[in-house]
Amino acid sequence: MTGPRVVLVAPVFPQASETFIVTKFAGLVGLGWDVHVVCDRRRDDLWSSFPELAGLGSRVHERPDGMAPGALAGGARAAARAGAGGRRRAAAYLRSRGLAGGRGPLGLVRDAPLLELGPDLIHVEFGAAAVGRTYLGPALGDIPMTVSFRGYDLAYVGLDDPNHYQELWDRVAAVHCLGADLWQRAVARGCPPDLPHQLIPPGVDLTRFGSPAVPRAGALGTEADPIHLLSIGRLEWKKGYQWGIRAVRRLVDDGLHVRWRIVGTGDLTEAVAFERSLLGLDGVVELLGHVPVADVVEQLRWADLLLHPAISEGFGNAVLEAQAMGVPVVATDADGLAENVADGETGLIVPRRDPEALAAAVAALAADGERRAAMAAAGRPRVATHFGLEANLAAWDRFYRTVLGRGPEAEGVP
Repeated sequence: MTGPRVVLVAPVFPQASETFIVTKFAGLVGLGWDVHVVCDRRRDDLWSSFPELAGLGSRVHERPDGMAPGALAGGARAAARAGAGGRRRAAAYLRSRGLAGGRGPLGLVRDAPLLELGPDLIHVEFGAAAVGRTYLGPALGDIPMTVSFRGYDLAYVGLDDPNHYQELWDRVAAVHCLGADLWQRAVARGCPPDLPHQLIPPGVDLTRFGSPAVPRAGALGTEADPIHLLSIGRLEWKKGYQWGIRAVRRLVDDGLHVRWRIVGTGDLTEAVAFERSLLGLDGVVELLGHVPVADVVEQLRWADLLLHPAISEGFGNAVLEAQAMGVPVVATDADGLAENVADGETGLIVPRRDPEALAAAVAALAADGERRAAMAAAGRPRVATHFGLEANLAAWDRFYRTVLGRGPEAEGVP
């Protein structure tokens, strides 16, 4: 028997940097939920990177361009395909949205996939993307809407407007945050403390990673055995690569031999490459660009340490995945990272924007093979205990059942 119909709303799907949405989507379908994804752009070119999406293509729907020729007729056909229920939803949608200035018909085109699906619940995967969309609940028959906050949306979006998220606080049924730090940020941004909410950290599918990496023994950082550093993440300012480059320059100046690979692309690619050259690190820092998801595991096997110099991070999936592979982490105390890494057990946490502290942590672990090995051994058990995919999906199952009135009350934060 198929469970309730939930639609996940995301700007782009799938995304190499958003594997958490893919695993959640596929996992909930596997639990019997009738889950669909509605996105502004469907990346079919990335589909093969995610084996778990096999057979789920019909559940991913791209929102049409409301201004394209024939779009309005297409929206009408979509409602017609949904039968009498779809026609009723379309009529209710237009009444709810109003016809002034054509706003209703144009919206009908853009939201045609939702009208056709007739969900029981809508979940917007990023808080920033939910602004301006809270009309969907009433327009689709007073169904509940929930929303995730994952970091950037609370730390940087709309800071100049104290009421930027007010419509969400007023209208969503419940909020999901990755951790306690983000929930406190939500409250600081105006979220009522008594708004139903759930803290669900990312879930890691350990079967994707095979056996953990085997740590290299002994002291590293010689010309024959340079310390291997790896970073994984979009090349954007909040990832703090400028501080990482300065830390690596200090390590090289102190006589440590380093190889640093950076996996990812982004708007700061040229800036990072320029700073690398400016600091004379062209032979030390390698920008790998986009790496297929399946090949990231091999990069983690190469690494001795994961370096994550972020200045803002909601939680950090790459940091979790490194621990799952038995790779010790050197990361900053940015936002949720202190909840992610067990400081002194699976890695070291240092102050953000502090290249000296980053360099000192890397040097200390490079010199101590036994400590690296102990951290490597502790990584996967920590992920399995606190961030396993099975527990993650069970938490999402409880969250949605609670919102729909079919399960226990949502958990709050004292």
